Amino acid sequence: MIRTLKDATVHRYHYATHQEFKDHLQTYLMAYNLVRRLKTLKGLTPFEYICRRWYIEPDCFTISPYHHTLGLNT
Repeated sequence: MIRTLKDATVHRYHYATHQEFKDHLQTYLMAYNLVRRLKTLKGLTPFEYICRRWYIEPDCFTISPYHHTLGLNT
């Protein structure tokens, strides 16, 4: 995972400040976690798995996981 992060961030871009690097890293990790399918989750992305668990057991969650996504909550 460290190699993947370095290849996608530090090796491709130059950052003027540490905060700029942290912002880009956070954006990359959010995109990576939404897209990557995992074998341990039976081919689902982590977000898809959480949404499926929320649909099956809504009592385990305090709020809907859809409220943590970017954009309008419809």
